[in-house]
Amino acid sequence: MLGYALLFAILALVAGYMGFFALAGLSATIAKILLIVFVILLIVSAFSGALRGRPPF
Repeated sequence: MLGYALLFAILALVAGYMGFFALAGLSATIAKILLIVFVILLIVSAFSGALRGRPPF
């Protein structure tokens, strides 16, 4: 999922550089959403692992 977020961020940068501002805005929004979902799942996974007795890292 982090890979997709990075892919959409790079797509947004390239599209913005080439002048496709609508595509750049959409790609940036998708990248933000995927990054937020990734971070939330990372935190949930760390807490659930800690509750089972394993260290999170």
